[in-house]
Amino acid sequence: MRLPRITAATTVASMLLVAGAAGCSSDDDQPAASEVVTIAADLNNSSAVDTAYARALQLRIEQINASGQLGDRQLKLTTQDNRNDPTSSLRNISAFADDKSVAAIITGACDQCAVGAAKTINDKKVPVISLGAAEEVATPVANRRYMFKIGPNPADNAAAMVTELTKAKTKNIAVLYADDLYGRGALGALTDKLRGTGISRQAARAVKPTATDITQAIGTLADGNPSAIVVLTAPDQAQLAAIGVQQVGYKGRVYFDAAAASDLFLPPASAAATNNVRMVFTQILAIDDVIATTPAKSSRKQWFRDYTSRYGSYSGVASFAADAADLIADAVARVGTDRDGIRDILETSQVDGLSGPIRLTPDNHSGLMPQALTVLVARAGRWRLAS
Repeated sequence: MRLPRITAATTVASMLLVAGAAGCSSDDDQPAASEVVTIAADLNNSSAVDTAYARALQLRIEQINASGQLGDRQLKLTTQDNRNDPTSSLRNISAFADDKSVAAIITGACDQCAVGAAKTINDKKVPVISLGAAEEVATPVANRRYMFKIGPNPADNAAAMVTELTKAKTKNIAVLYADDLYGRGALGALTDKLRGTGISRQAARAVKPTATDITQAIGTLADGNPSAIVVLTAPDQAQLAAIGVQQVGYKGRVYFDAAAASDLFLPPASAAATNNVRMVFTQILAIDDVIATTPAKSSRKQWFRDYTSRYGSYSGVASFAADAADLIADAVARVGTDRDGIRDILETSQVDGLSGPIRLTPDNHSGLMPQALTVLVARAGRWRLAS
Protein backbone atom coordinates (compact mmCIF):
# COMPACT_ATOMS: atom_id res chain seq x y z
CA MET A 1 0.00 0.00 0.00
CA ARG A 2 1.38 3.42 -0.91
CA LEU A 3 0.85 6.82 0.57
CA PRO A 4 -1.53 9.15 -1.19
CA ARG A 5 0.36 11.96 -2.92
CA ILE A 6 -0.28 14.94 -0.67
CA THR A 7 1.95 17.86 -1.53
CA ALA A 8 -0.41 20.81 -1.31
CA ALA A 9 -3.59 19.57 0.27
CA THR A 10 -6.49 21.96 -0.07
CA THR A 11 -9.44 21.47 2.22
CA VAL A 12 -13.20 21.51 2.24
CA ALA A 13 -13.24 24.54 4.50
CA SER A 14 -10.99 26.63 2.26
CA MET A 15 -13.09 25.75 -0.81
CA LEU A 16 -16.24 26.80 0.99
CA LEU A 17 -14.55 30.05 1.95
CA VAL A 18 -13.66 30.80 -1.67
CA ALA A 19 -17.13 29.85 -2.88
CA GLY A 20 -18.75 32.13 -0.32
CA ALA A 21 -16.55 35.04 -1.29
CA ALA A 22 -17.38 34.65 -4.98
CA GLY A 23 -21.00 35.56 -4.32
CA CYS A 24 -20.14 38.98 -2.80
CA SER A 25 -19.81 42.14 -4.93
CA SER A 26 -18.48 44.52 -2.27
CA ASP A 27 -14.83 44.42 -1.18
CA ASP A 28 -16.01 45.30 2.31
CA ASP A 29 -18.00 42.07 2.40
CA GLN A 30 -15.05 39.91 1.38
CA PRO A 31 -13.50 37.84 4.19
CA ALA A 32 -9.84 38.46 4.93
CA ALA A 33 -7.46 36.28 2.96
CA SER A 34 -6.62 33.12 4.88
CA GLU A 35 -3.10 32.62 6.19
CA VAL A 36 -1.91 29.20 5.07
CA VAL A 37 0.01 27.34 7.76
CA THR A 38 1.87 24.20 6.72
CA ILE A 39 2.24 21.01 8.70
CA ALA A 40 4.98 18.92 7.09
CA ALA A 41 5.20 15.13 7.38
CA ASP A 42 8.25 12.92 6.83
CA LEU A 43 6.85 9.47 6.03
CA ASN A 44 7.74 6.21 4.30
CA ASN A 45 5.65 5.66 1.17
CA SER A 46 6.04 1.87 1.32
CA SER A 47 4.90 1.53 4.94
CA ALA A 48 1.32 0.52 5.72
CA VAL A 49 1.65 2.23 9.11
CA ASP A 50 2.82 5.50 7.55
CA THR A 51 0.03 5.24 4.98
CA ALA A 52 -2.43 5.23 7.87
CA TYR A 53 -0.63 8.24 9.36
CA ALA A 54 -0.91 10.16 6.07
CA ARG A 55 -4.60 9.38 5.75
CA ALA A 56 -5.30 10.38 9.34
CA LEU A 57 -3.39 13.64 8.97
CA GLN A 58 -5.25 14.55 5.80
CA LEU A 59 -8.65 13.82 7.33
CA ARG A 60 -7.93 15.54 10.63
CA ILE A 61 -6.54 18.67 9.00
CA GLU A 62 -9.67 18.93 6.86
CA GLN A 63 -11.79 18.59 10.02
CA ILE A 64 -9.75 21.22 11.87
CA ASN A 65 -10.11 23.69 9.00
CA ALA A 66 -13.84 23.04 8.69
CA SER A 67 -14.31 23.63 12.43
CA GLY A 68 -13.19 27.26 12.20
CA GLN A 69 -11.04 26.95 15.32
CA LEU A 70 -8.11 28.64 13.58
CA GLY A 71 -10.05 31.73 12.55
CA ASP A 72 -8.71 33.07 9.25
CA ARG A 73 -5.86 30.54 9.19
CA GLN A 74 -5.96 27.35 7.17
CA LEU A 75 -3.75 24.32 7.69
CA LYS A 76 -2.08 22.64 4.72
CA LEU A 77 -0.37 19.24 4.76
CA THR A 78 2.76 18.54 2.74
CA THR A 79 4.63 15.21 2.81
CA GLN A 80 7.92 13.79 1.61
CA ASP A 81 8.97 10.15 1.24
CA ASN A 82 11.90 9.09 3.45
CA ARG A 83 12.00 5.49 2.12
CA ASN A 84 12.74 4.37 5.70
CA ASP A 85 16.20 5.81 5.21
CA PRO A 86 17.66 8.12 7.90
CA THR A 87 19.73 10.04 5.35
CA SER A 88 16.70 10.78 3.18
CA SER A 89 14.69 11.63 6.27
CA LEU A 90 17.32 14.09 7.49
CA ARG A 91 17.31 15.78 4.09
CA ASN A 92 13.51 16.07 4.15
CA ILE A 93 13.39 17.40 7.69
CA SER A 94 16.15 19.91 7.02
CA ALA A 95 14.28 21.23 3.96
CA PHE A 96 11.04 21.47 5.92
CA ALA A 97 12.81 23.35 8.71
CA ASP A 98 14.22 25.87 6.22
CA ASP A 99 10.71 26.55 4.83
CA LYS A 100 9.30 29.41 6.89
CA SER A 101 5.72 28.44 6.02
CA VAL A 102 6.17 25.17 7.96
CA ALA A 103 4.97 25.63 11.52
CA ALA A 104 5.77 22.09 12.70
CA ILE A 105 6.80 18.67 11.42
CA ILE A 106 5.37 15.21 12.06
CA THR A 107 7.57 12.16 11.55
CA GLY A 108 6.37 8.60 11.01
CA ALA A 109 7.25 5.12 12.16
CA CYS A 110 10.99 5.23 11.36
CA ASP A 111 12.52 5.53 14.84
CA GLN A 112 16.08 5.78 13.59
CA CYS A 113 15.04 8.57 11.22
CA ALA A 114 13.73 10.69 14.08
CA VAL A 115 16.70 9.96 16.32
CA GLY A 116 19.15 10.69 13.51
CA ALA A 117 17.55 14.08 12.89
CA ALA A 118 17.38 15.14 16.55
CA LYS A 119 20.39 17.46 16.45
CA THR A 120 19.24 19.15 13.25
CA ILE A 121 15.77 19.60 14.73
CA ASN A 122 17.23 21.25 17.83
CA ASP A 123 19.69 23.39 15.86
CA LYS A 124 16.99 24.64 13.48
CA LYS A 125 14.51 25.06 16.34
CA VAL A 126 11.56 23.50 14.55
CA PRO A 127 8.90 21.71 16.66
CA VAL A 128 8.51 18.06 15.73
CA ILE A 129 6.04 15.40 16.88
CA SER A 130 7.28 11.89 16.17
CA LEU A 131 4.94 8.94 15.77
CA GLY A 132 7.84 6.53 16.25
CA ALA A 133 7.71 3.95 19.02
CA ALA A 134 11.23 3.86 20.45
CA GLU A 135 11.96 5.59 23.74
CA GLU A 136 15.02 7.31 22.27
CA VAL A 137 12.80 9.41 20.02
CA ALA A 138 11.91 11.67 22.97
CA THR A 139 14.77 11.06 25.39
CA PRO A 140 16.99 12.43 26.75
CA VAL A 141 14.81 15.53 26.93
CA ALA A 142 17.87 17.78 27.22
CA ASN A 143 18.78 16.76 23.66
CA ARG A 144 15.18 16.69 22.41
CA ARG A 145 13.91 20.17 23.30
CA TYR A 146 11.98 20.49 20.04
CA MET A 147 11.06 16.80 19.70
CA PHE A 148 7.88 15.28 21.11
CA LYS A 149 6.32 11.85 20.81
CA ILE A 150 2.76 10.53 20.61
CA GLY A 151 2.26 6.80 20.99
CA PRO A 152 2.73 3.99 23.51
CA ASN A 153 6.02 3.90 25.39
CA PRO A 154 8.01 0.64 25.71
CA ALA A 155 8.07 0.81 29.52
CA ASP A 156 4.30 1.37 29.70
CA ASN A 157 3.68 -1.43 27.20
CA ALA A 158 5.85 -3.75 29.30
CA ALA A 159 4.11 -2.82 32.56
CA ALA A 160 0.68 -3.55 31.07
CA MET A 161 1.98 -6.79 29.55
CA VAL A 162 3.46 -8.01 32.85
CA THR A 163 0.22 -7.19 34.67
CA GLU A 164 -1.68 -9.36 32.18
CA LEU A 165 0.89 -12.16 32.42
CA THR A 166 0.62 -12.07 36.19
CA LYS A 167 -3.17 -12.28 36.08
CA ALA A 168 -2.86 -15.36 33.87
CA LYS A 169 -0.48 -16.95 36.44
CA THR A 170 2.23 -17.24 33.84
CA LYS A 171 5.34 -19.12 34.98
CA ASN A 172 7.73 -18.32 32.17
CA ILE A 173 7.84 -16.65 28.78
CA ALA A 174 9.79 -16.72 25.54
CA VAL A 175 10.23 -13.50 23.58
CA LEU A 176 10.45 -12.78 19.85
CA TYR A 177 11.70 -9.25 19.21
CA ALA A 178 12.76 -7.12 16.26
CA ASP A 179 16.46 -6.40 16.14
CA ASP A 180 15.99 -2.67 15.86
CA LEU A 181 15.89 0.38 18.11
CA TYR A 182 12.36 -0.29 19.29
CA GLY A 183 12.60 -4.07 19.63
CA ARG A 184 15.76 -4.00 21.70
CA GLY A 185 14.34 -1.29 23.92
CA ALA A 186 11.07 -3.16 24.34
CA LEU A 187 12.94 -6.33 25.35
CA GLY A 188 14.92 -4.37 27.93
CA ALA A 189 11.76 -2.78 29.33
CA LEU A 190 9.98 -6.13 29.55
CA THR A 191 12.97 -7.76 31.26
CA ASP A 192 13.05 -4.92 33.78
CA LYS A 193 9.33 -5.16 34.56
CA LEU A 194 9.57 -8.93 35.07
CA ARG A 195 11.94 -8.53 38.01
CA GLY A 196 10.35 -9.61 41.27
CA THR A 197 7.23 -11.04 39.63
CA GLY A 198 8.24 -14.70 39.71
CA ILE A 199 7.85 -14.87 35.92
CA SER A 200 11.08 -15.94 34.25
CA ARG A 201 12.25 -15.07 30.75
CA GLN A 202 13.08 -18.48 29.39
CA ALA A 203 14.45 -17.45 25.99
CA ALA A 204 14.60 -14.53 23.56
CA ARG A 205 15.23 -14.51 19.83
CA ALA A 206 15.86 -11.50 17.60
CA VAL A 207 14.72 -11.22 13.99
CA LYS A 208 15.68 -8.63 11.41
CA PRO A 209 12.89 -6.06 10.98
CA THR A 210 12.69 -6.91 7.28
CA ALA A 211 12.65 -10.70 7.71
CA THR A 212 9.75 -12.49 6.03
CA ASP A 213 10.66 -15.98 7.23
CA ILE A 214 10.84 -16.26 11.01
CA THR A 215 9.94 -19.94 11.22
CA GLN A 216 13.23 -21.00 12.77
CA ALA A 217 13.07 -18.39 15.53
CA ILE A 218 9.48 -19.32 16.37
CA GLY A 219 10.31 -23.02 16.39
CA THR A 220 13.23 -22.47 18.75
CA LEU A 221 11.08 -20.49 21.19
CA ALA A 222 8.22 -22.99 21.07
CA ASP A 223 10.56 -25.95 21.65
CA GLY A 224 11.04 -24.80 25.23
CA ASN A 225 7.27 -25.01 25.80
CA PRO A 226 7.01 -21.70 27.70
CA SER A 227 3.76 -20.65 29.35
CA ALA A 228 3.51 -17.77 26.87
CA ILE A 229 5.26 -16.33 23.84
CA VAL A 230 5.54 -12.54 23.75
CA VAL A 231 6.01 -10.81 20.38
CA LEU A 232 7.71 -7.39 20.19
CA THR A 233 7.66 -6.64 16.47
CA ALA A 234 5.86 -4.60 13.84
CA PRO A 235 2.42 -5.78 12.60
CA ASP A 236 3.51 -7.90 9.62
CA GLN A 237 6.03 -9.90 11.63
CA ALA A 238 3.61 -10.28 14.54
CA GLN A 239 1.10 -11.90 12.20
CA LEU A 240 3.82 -14.16 10.80
CA ALA A 241 4.67 -15.14 14.37
CA ALA A 242 1.06 -16.11 15.08
CA ILE A 243 0.99 -18.27 11.95
CA GLY A 244 4.31 -19.85 12.91
CA VAL A 245 3.13 -20.63 16.41
CA GLN A 246 0.05 -22.37 15.01
CA GLN A 247 2.12 -24.35 12.52
CA VAL A 248 4.48 -25.75 15.16
CA GLY A 249 1.56 -26.77 17.36
CA TYR A 250 2.33 -24.51 20.31
CA LYS A 251 -0.59 -24.51 22.76
CA GLY A 252 0.33 -21.70 25.17
CA ARG A 253 -0.80 -18.10 25.07
CA VAL A 254 0.56 -15.52 22.64
CA TYR A 255 0.88 -11.82 23.44
CA PHE A 256 1.61 -8.86 21.16
CA ASP A 257 2.78 -5.51 22.45
CA ALA A 258 1.54 -2.20 21.04
CA ALA A 259 4.00 -2.12 18.12
CA ALA A 260 1.99 -4.94 16.51
CA ALA A 261 -1.19 -2.89 16.23
CA SER A 262 -2.49 -2.19 12.74
CA ASP A 263 -5.92 -2.62 11.17
CA LEU A 264 -9.13 -3.38 13.03
CA PHE A 265 -9.68 -6.47 10.89
CA LEU A 266 -6.84 -8.96 10.74
CA PRO A 267 -5.67 -10.18 7.31
CA PRO A 268 -7.49 -13.38 6.26
CA ALA A 269 -4.18 -15.25 6.01
CA SER A 270 -3.49 -14.74 9.71
CA ALA A 271 -6.99 -14.32 11.21
CA ALA A 272 -7.40 -17.94 12.34
CA ALA A 273 -3.85 -18.16 13.70
CA THR A 274 -4.29 -14.91 15.62
CA ASN A 275 -7.51 -15.98 17.32
CA ASN A 276 -7.26 -15.47 21.11
CA VAL A 277 -3.96 -13.60 20.84
CA ARG A 278 -3.85 -10.75 23.35
CA MET A 279 -2.39 -7.33 22.57
CA VAL A 280 -1.56 -4.29 24.67
CA PHE A 281 -2.94 -1.20 22.93
CA THR A 282 -5.40 1.67 23.27
CA GLN A 283 -9.18 1.24 23.26
CA ILE A 284 -9.58 2.72 19.77
CA LEU A 285 -9.23 -0.66 18.01
CA ALA A 286 -12.16 -1.98 20.04
CA ILE A 287 -14.13 1.25 20.22
CA ASP A 288 -17.36 -0.58 19.35
CA ASP A 289 -17.09 -2.23 22.77
CA VAL A 290 -16.70 1.11 24.56
CA ILE A 291 -19.70 2.96 25.98
CA ALA A 292 -19.50 6.71 25.36
CA THR A 293 -19.75 7.87 28.97
CA THR A 294 -17.51 10.94 28.51
CA PRO A 295 -17.02 13.59 25.81
CA ALA A 296 -13.56 12.12 25.09
CA LYS A 297 -15.02 8.66 24.44
CA SER A 298 -17.70 10.17 22.22
CA SER A 299 -15.00 11.98 20.23
CA ARG A 300 -13.07 8.73 19.79
CA LYS A 301 -16.16 6.95 18.51
CA GLN A 302 -16.85 9.79 16.06
CA TRP A 303 -13.25 9.79 14.83
CA PHE A 304 -13.43 6.02 14.32
CA ARG A 305 -16.61 6.45 12.23
CA ASP A 306 -15.17 9.34 10.22
CA TYR A 307 -11.96 7.50 9.37
CA THR A 308 -13.80 4.29 8.52
CA SER A 309 -16.30 6.17 6.36
CA ARG A 310 -13.50 7.85 4.44
CA TYR A 311 -11.13 4.90 4.02
CA GLY A 312 -13.29 1.79 4.39
CA SER A 313 -11.61 0.35 7.48
CA TYR A 314 -9.76 1.54 10.56
CA SER A 315 -6.08 1.49 11.46
CA GLY A 316 -5.28 1.55 15.15
CA VAL A 317 -2.34 3.91 14.70
CA ALA A 318 -4.45 6.60 12.98
CA SER A 319 -5.39 8.21 16.28
CA PHE A 320 -1.75 9.05 17.06
CA ALA A 321 -1.44 11.11 13.88
CA ALA A 322 -4.77 12.82 14.50
CA ASP A 323 -3.71 13.73 18.03
CA ALA A 324 -0.46 15.18 16.68
CA ALA A 325 -2.42 17.35 14.25
CA ASP A 326 -4.74 18.49 17.06
CA LEU A 327 -1.84 19.46 19.33
CA ILE A 328 -0.19 21.51 16.59
CA ALA A 329 -3.48 23.14 15.61
CA ASP A 330 -4.13 24.19 19.20
CA ALA A 331 -0.72 25.80 19.36
CA VAL A 332 -1.18 27.55 16.00
CA ALA A 333 -4.54 28.91 17.18
CA ARG A 334 -2.76 30.53 20.12
CA VAL A 335 0.57 31.73 18.74
CA GLY A 336 0.32 31.46 14.96
CA THR A 337 3.47 30.29 13.22
CA ASP A 338 5.89 31.25 16.01
CA ARG A 339 7.89 28.03 16.27
CA ASP A 340 9.27 28.72 19.73
CA GLY A 341 5.75 29.53 20.91
CA ILE A 342 4.43 26.28 19.39
CA ARG A 343 7.23 24.34 21.10
CA ASP A 344 6.42 25.92 24.47
CA ILE A 345 2.72 25.10 24.16
CA LEU A 346 3.40 21.51 23.09
CA GLU A 347 5.63 21.05 26.11
CA THR A 348 2.77 21.76 28.51
CA SER A 349 -0.13 20.23 26.56
CA GLN A 350 -2.66 18.20 28.55
CA VAL A 351 -5.61 16.77 26.63
CA ASP A 352 -7.88 13.77 26.52
CA GLY A 353 -6.94 12.82 23.00
CA LEU A 354 -8.30 10.36 20.50
CA SER A 355 -5.62 7.90 21.61
CA GLY A 356 -6.24 8.52 25.31
CA PRO A 357 -4.98 10.97 27.94
CA ILE A 358 -1.91 12.92 26.78
CA ARG A 359 0.26 14.85 29.23
CA LEU A 360 3.43 16.55 28.01
CA THR A 361 5.77 18.28 30.45
CA PRO A 362 9.25 19.85 30.37
CA ASP A 363 10.57 16.60 31.87
CA ASN A 364 8.53 14.23 29.69
CA HIS A 365 8.21 14.74 25.94
CA SER A 366 6.43 11.41 25.37
CA GLY A 367 2.88 12.26 26.21
CA LEU A 368 0.60 9.21 25.98
CA MET A 369 -0.27 8.21 29.54
CA PRO A 370 -0.13 4.59 30.78
CA GLN A 371 -3.88 4.78 31.48
CA ALA A 372 -4.48 4.88 27.72
CA LEU A 373 -3.40 1.24 27.40
CA THR A 374 -5.64 -1.76 27.80
CA VAL A 375 -5.62 -5.40 26.70
CA LEU A 376 -7.36 -6.45 23.50
CA VAL A 377 -8.04 -9.97 22.25
CA ALA A 378 -8.40 -11.17 18.67
CA ARG A 379 -11.75 -12.86 18.03
CA ALA A 380 -13.19 -13.86 14.67
CA GLY A 381 -10.65 -11.81 12.75
CA ARG A 382 -10.92 -8.51 14.63
CA TRP A 383 -9.85 -6.92 17.90
CA ARG A 384 -12.09 -6.76 20.95
CA LEU A 385 -11.69 -5.62 24.56
CA ALA A 386 -10.32 -8.54 26.54
CA SER A 387 -12.28 -7.78 29.69
